[in-house]
Amino acid sequence: MPGEHPELYEILDERFRTGRCAAGDSRLEKLYDGCRWAEGPLYVPAGRYVVWSDIPNDRLLRWDETTGAVGVFRSPAGHPNGNTLDTEGRLVTCEQGNRRVTRTEHDGTITVLADRFKGKRLNSPNDAAVKSDGSIWFSDPDFGIVSDYEGHRAESEIGACNVYRVDPRTGEVTLVADGFQGPNGLVFSPDETRLYVSDSRANHIRVFDVRDDGTLGGGEVFVEGQLGKFDNIRFDDTGRLWAAAMHGGVHCYDPDGTLLGRLLVPGTVANIRFGGAKRNRLFIAADTALYSLTMSVTGTPALPSAGRP
Repeated sequence: MPGEHPELYEILDERFRTGRCAAGDSRLEKLYDGCRWAEGPLYVPAGRYVVWSDIPNDRLLRWDETTGAVGVFRSPAGHPNGNTLDTEGRLVTCEQGNRRVTRTEHDGTITVLADRFKGKRLNSPNDAAVKSDGSIWFSDPDFGIVSDYEGHRAESEIGACNVYRVDPRTGEVTLVADGFQGPNGLVFSPDETRLYVSDSRANHIRVFDVRDDGTLGGGEVFVEGQLGKFDNIRFDDTGRLWAAAMHGGVHCYDPDGTLLGRLLVPGTVANIRFGGAKRNRLFIAADTALYSLTMSVTGTPALPSAGRP
């Protein structure tokens, strides 16, 4: 039976132990090292591969689960950041450099889903989440326009950092949440009744009620950062929220907001994503590397589907 490994798992609440959050692999597996700044890992079940972003090098990389081979998926790629799948299994990418959100069609062509709001260019889309109705929600901080390192230096045309929704029928881009300093990761709760959004500059995670008409309510702070600075966030299938916390590793929060424990990952953790055949393999982008950890917890499905639990 797997045991606990204190050099990797830090138990801060007994529920981290009883929930078997610390009973997986004893060490991280390094899949690749050679990025300038790794972000946005996404497991694609249909191809059994991970695609992830190397933002300063302006490329998407691909790791093959069956062979372990790593190659370039796309370059140039618009200084990409977050990646996700839509309801038809197509790749949705936030392109910081091109200041847009795109979809890669099954034939490889690229469709622009959003690049403007009310006629003004977006700042630099960072992360995206797809709801089971096909709508695409994304954060738009200014991280990609403050310098030329992760995009192209420019002034913000909108003058604010917001969260937007792309209507699946009309393609209209609407503002759904504002008041952020640096909105970053976003994820729907497993039942899609709530949307969680991390704000890296404010270093907290906010939670919103999702209404049937595509608007949001609430927006109160769910947790404040204590042992790290929040980047992206993911749910497991029990309702625990896992957060990439930069120098603080990977945090695990109970639905009541209690920090249960941490994964002590070397370097700066920018992004996480559950994947693998059983969705119990956590892929971690940290500094220049892509890691994986097979765990005793299971992530929510990669593809949103109507009526999921």
